[in-house]
Amino acid sequence: MGKSQAIKVLISVIGLDGHSTGAEVVCRILMDAGMEVVYLGIYQTPEMIVRAAIQEDVDVIGISSHASNYGQIEELLELLKRNNMEDVCVICGGTIPRHQMQELKKKGISEVFPPQSTSESIVGFIVSNVKRAGDRASGSCSCS
Repeated sequence: MGKSQAIKVLISVIGLDGHSTGAEVVCRILMDAGMEVVYLGIYQTPEMIVRAAIQEDVDVIGISSHASNYGQIEELLELLKRNNMEDVCVICGGTIPRHQMQELKKKGISEVFPPQSTSESIVGFIVSNVKRAGDRASGSCSCS
């Protein structure tokens, strides 16, 4: 896969959550798998994440969450909708209670990866469920 065809992923830690290690490890895993990764770091607002996603033309947004900031994740989904970016796959990782995982999926998160998730499961999900930016233009994105 050439550089222009690589899946482009934005990784960020949302809100006041300062736990960055998991997000940084996932960045390395995705880069090693041949994906282009944009890392925003910690203390990002939903608006900052959406603005960066637009500027970078990403295929995937990965949110790390270790705090009870699920309202901000829902706000992120709403901002994506308002900006006609519903074809961008949004995944989450972190210490998210099982009942909250189900709620996030009902609201539009494609997948949630708890701390015990393997690198293969994360990469496999992205590769299997995300169409490249060029394919998205034709409306063939399979990530929901």
